[in-house]
Amino acid sequence: MCSLLIPWWVCPVSSPRYDRLLRIRALRWEYGSVLPNTIQFHMSAEEVEWFNRYKKSLATYMRSVGGEEGLDLTQDIKPPKSLYIEVRCLKDHGEFEVDDGTTILLKKNSQHFLPRWKCEQLIRQGVLEHVLS
Repeated sequence: MCSLLIPWWVCPVSSPRYDRLLRIRALRWEYGSVLPNTIQFHMSAEEVEWFNRYKKSLATYMRSVGGEEGLDLTQDIKPPKSLYIEVRCLKDHGEFEVDDGTTILLKKNSQHFLPRWKCEQLIRQGVLEHVLS
């Protein structure tokens, strides 16, 4: 039997295992590079290793395209309707730096008007929620 660390095209992987790998890959796009403990708890050591290798591979690719800063492909998965959005902080997160260098304190129940691309990752992690007026 093959390990999950061996690429699926080298080793015949059962369909349920391949489907699970596709779902784990989708988690990187949904939650970012750090998975919540509640999800990681349900993954085997091999699956966590596969996730870590995938995120490193993706990060290397994103750094290789888009100039000096690279290109973050995980941002703006859906085209934005506006560049700034109103968000509410769901839990204490600490200081957060905005593009112009100012820092804001993300405290539970505080509301802020921020650039969408700066807070999408925090929305996916459950730190912020988009306030729809």
